[in-house]
Amino acid sequence: MNFNQVLPLLLDTTKSRNKILTISELTRRIRGSLEQEFFNLWVVGEVSNLRRPTSGHVYLTLKDTDAQLQAVMFKTVANSIKFEVRDGMEILAFGSVTVYEARGQYQLIIERIEPKGIGALQLAFLQLKERLEKEGLFDPAHKKPLPVLPKKIAIVTSLTGAAIRDILNVINRRFARVEILIYPVKVQGEGAAQEIAQAITDLNAISDIDVMIVGRGGGSLEDLWAFNEEVVARSIYASKIPVISAVGHEIDVTISDLVADKRALTPTEAGELVVPRYDQVKDSVEKIKTRLIQALYNKILLIRTRLQRINNSFSFKRPFDKIFRLQQDLDEVAQRLVTAGKHTMELERERLTGLANRLDSVSPLKVLNRGYSITTSEENDKPIKSIEGLTIGQRLKTRFFNGGIVSSVVEILKNEV
Repeated sequence: MNFNQVLPLLLDTTKSRNKILTISELTRRIRGSLEQEFFNLWVVGEVSNLRRPTSGHVYLTLKDTDAQLQAVMFKTVANSIKFEVRDGMEILAFGSVTVYEARGQYQLIIERIEPKGIGALQLAFLQLKERLEKEGLFDPAHKKPLPVLPKKIAIVTSLTGAAIRDILNVINRRFARVEILIYPVKVQGEGAAQEIAQAITDLNAISDIDVMIVGRGGGSLEDLWAFNEEVVARSIYASKIPVISAVGHEIDVTISDLVADKRALTPTEAGELVVPRYDQVKDSVEKIKTRLIQALYNKILLIRTRLQRINNSFSFKRPFDKIFRLQQDLDEVAQRLVTAGKHTMELERERLTGLANRLDSVSPLKVLNRGYSITTSEENDKPIKSIEGLTIGQRLKTRFFNGGIVSSVVEILKNEV
């Protein structure tokens, strides 16, 4: 046994016992070591176990196929992130490693975060665009038409930018006889979106504004970002005044462009969209005036011709001829009625004559004329048909063809069988 090798080990162990550390001291040393070694670094990983407690801090796990790392974004950092961090998202996280002493757990304090493969602002733009589109903020049915000839135009932009000069120059050149109200706002940086949104809301409280231009000149995506903020999009959507969005250049498409009633590719084009050219309007008015005068002249000619035709008409010159013709027609109708009445009376007379002849043929007078007579009782004038009931002395009436007699029964004779 080599005592020369064992002895130094025993001496070191004995020496180290004189420096026993508490857990807190050890953890603090480890924390200090980690914070010095792993300071300001980028980490790539997949987000999982994302949690957002009421404190506002965001807790998550970054992992790859073989390992995982606990991470935390404190509230101030989490609120500054433009896009929404979700489970399963590949991200790049910038920060420092430290130790959460209460659990003895090392973790990454994230100070900045970006999606992998796509810029943070671009992802935030796509996420907000998708969400607002689902809500219908880009629906063409919601878009309001621009007035053809506005009297009052409001412009929401910066007073120091080139955009306001471009817009005013174009409007003055095309149609200077229009009132313009400028609402100056910040168009980039902290608080710009809130100022733009408030300006749109304030202008909607003014009753005589016909149309509104909201925009700014070109710049980077970061410079234009205020027009990609949700608060601006919702204020444009809620505006009762038609809104023209004129942000950046043609290639710059912002959320405000998609929500607005009309997108102008540049601020200059916004000036062209908002007012027509005065000379073109004047020319159109002159053409309309000429057409109206010609139409009125043609109408007068037509009416004059019609009046002349009426004045020269037979009815206008001899108005009673019409009455006379109607009276003639009335006389003819009356004559036809008289003729028809006579004809009807003749037919009725012939029919009555026929009936009278038929009645006369069956009249009892005809029988009496042939030598027969009718005997009736004097008391009730009933015909005597039999000797039954007759009494001697009874008075009878006998009627002949040309008169009658009253007699009394002297004798009753019965027929022998």
